[in-house]
Amino acid sequence: MSLQGKIILIPGASRPIGRAIARRFGLLGATLVLPVHDWPASISEMEDEFKTANFEYFSSPVDLRLKKEVALLSENIRTRFGGLDFLINNIERGGMPVVHGSYDLSHNEAQWDLEFATTIKAKWLLYHFLHPIMRDRAGGAVVNISSIAAVIGRSGPAAQFFSDGYSAANRAIQSFTETWAREAAPNIRVNELMLGLIRYRHGESTRGWENMTDDEKKELHTTIPLQRTGLPEEVAAAVHFLAVEASYMTGTVLRMDGGFILGGNKVPPIPPGVLA
Repeated sequence: MSLQGKIILIPGASRPIGRAIARRFGLLGATLVLPVHDWPASISEMEDEFKTANFEYFSSPVDLRLKKEVALLSENIRTRFGGLDFLINNIERGGMPVVHGSYDLSHNEAQWDLEFATTIKAKWLLYHFLHPIMRDRAGGAVVNISSIAAVIGRSGPAAQFFSDGYSAANRAIQSFTETWAREAAPNIRVNELMLGLIRYRHGESTRGWENMTDDEKKELHTTIPLQRTGLPEEVAAAVHFLAVEASYMTGTVLRMDGGFILGGNKVPPIPPGVLA
């Protein structure tokens, strides 16, 4: 299905998961609005890729934690494109205990506030200022990206990845999802994609993964029924489904974790019983 003429905003598109989402929508012809903030090398790499691919995209520096900057972003989108069709709320910043250690350490003095400001406040600001320029365009959608940290917190084999603040912030996202789904209906659908361990995000190719022992990695894999972590491209496919195809879904949390929440418990054969 072509998305020519559709406008989509994707924060975090310089990083692997956001990049995979932007790439999928760009290939379908959507115009990409990409607010960027840090990771300059990744931003440059993203822009080189999207220019080569001839994507229609617009990137600009925006600190999504700041009300004035998000309000200006919304006004710029209204002026330049006339409105917005899709908001992919892919913004967070969580400290991994295996990397960062305790909140009591001096280098983590601002970590708690950062986790809430990105995971919760920035998502709210984006919806608050972008909803008005989406509501007159039928068929629009918001996809909130969250984490299974909301369910399991800092416990079990994934405790090395999920800090207390990050877990608590993710738990609040479902409240946003359900409230916004009521508020934005019927023209805009709002759903949530709750992610488990994904490569480049709490999986392989992260500092956290590199700092674990082989036994710890094995325990994580055996906890996941599918026995592997997810891929950014799989996340992008699920986001596309929720944003474009799931036309009768709103207020829903779709969990994509390879079965992690189910755990590694096996289903044994039915016992023979004693009545015979």
